[in-house]
Amino acid sequence: MSVTVASVGVMTDQNAAQPSDLSDLSALDAGTVPLDPASTAALAAVGLTYRKVDVAGEDFDRFALAMDRGFLGQRGTPEQLEGFRGAMDGRRPIGVFDDAAVESGVPVATVDTWVEEVTVDVGRVLPMWAISGVTVSPTHRRRGIARAMLEGELRSAAAAGFPIAGLTVSEATIYGRYGFGQAATATSWSVDARRAGWIGPRPTEGERPGRIDPIEREHAREDVTALHDVVRRGRPGEIRAWANLWRFTVGLGAGQEGAAKVRAVRYTDADGVRRGVLVYEIENHPDDFTKNTLAVRSLIADGPEAYAALWRFALTHDLVATVKAELLSADEPLRWLIADTRAATVTERDHHWLRVLDVAACLEARTYRVPGAVTFVVSDPVGLTDGAWTLTIDEDGAGSVTAGEAGAGAGGHEVHLGIAELSALLVGGVRATTLRAAGRVECDGDAASWLDVALAPLAQPRLSVWY
Repeated sequence: MSVTVASVGVMTDQNAAQPSDLSDLSALDAGTVPLDPASTAALAAVGLTYRKVDVAGEDFDRFALAMDRGFLGQRGTPEQLEGFRGAMDGRRPIGVFDDAAVESGVPVATVDTWVEEVTVDVGRVLPMWAISGVTVSPTHRRRGIARAMLEGELRSAAAAGFPIAGLTVSEATIYGRYGFGQAATATSWSVDARRAGWIGPRPTEGERPGRIDPIEREHAREDVTALHDVVRRGRPGEIRAWANLWRFTVGLGAGQEGAAKVRAVRYTDADGVRRGVLVYEIENHPDDFTKNTLAVRSLIADGPEAYAALWRFALTHDLVATVKAELLSADEPLRWLIADTRAATVTERDHHWLRVLDVAACLEARTYRVPGAVTFVVSDPVGLTDGAWTLTIDEDGAGSVTAGEAGAGAGGHEVHLGIAELSALLVGGVRATTLRAAGRVECDGDAASWLDVALAPLAQPRLSVWY
């Protein structure tokens, strides 16, 4: 199970009006979305069958085996298999089958999709087609199977009305060719707790102190579920997530290895309101019991007070020499809460990849920082969003989009770019001036500088989970 870390929340208007009514899509059962006919035909032409997998029977057992093989894992236990099956409600598992194979009932490729929500601006969410479980057997590589599956998923999602798709990846070089852009990075931290020195607030002290209490894993599951649903709406790039993810986060997953090591504490403010939760485990040092490692599994804080309280708890924990955490943001406040920033080793990598499917719906879903107009001339390797799209921003920061032509005189800027670059820009995870300097967008310097301001995020984009 991967580590998940969600940090300080941003105040949001959770009833903020969306620019278009896409709410029905957020509740859609992905299994009702048909397979893409073009991909079905392309795979059939090379002797392969592309079909949905029946979750109820042995068909799913073989699908799970193929996924285990694809991600180089060991075969799941019967308990783990049933837990996986129980988590498939609303999902759309698909396999590619080779009828000539020795084990023709085991798919040679897999993909698993479902409906998510993604935050594109503070208080603004869109229904998203989540793509996961993409595997191709090493015996069937370089036959166009991955291309058929991924392009098929994008066409199916677009046909169903989804404005955006997303995924997290094991390989960073694959998905740009299908129009996915690196929308949010993630950082991993390893902190020398004894060297760091706490200089931040101490919310559990003073005249109106909050408190930290140990909690059992079931209470931790309730906390991470409820708090994430609040915090994710204020953080561009975050998703809604799902129940089974939180069960594994707190050590309640079916057949989960190492579950007994999982611990949790809750932060409650001076008014008795639950504001944060820390889920962690202790990795024992083999030789010195004073040099253990505290590994953060999830830290979710609704506000800076809870954030400081929980990080101080972790960094001052008895018998702990090192604190480790993954999937933090690129501008994590923790850096400003410790005296010696060199006590922290921080690495950054790509994490959340987004793919715009409906340019107008995505651009109209977020707000902007300055008025003006820009025409995006978009090229799309899958052919879903090719064309010129003019975004006009009013004095209140609301955007409206019309389809047009390049050079049509929108009274604003013109930017030529691929859909991957537009997808990366959408939530503000990269600056237009950076992409221009890298040769990834074509426009003049004034246009890039204006876009930097217009698209500036109110909170640093991040994603605190894998999917």
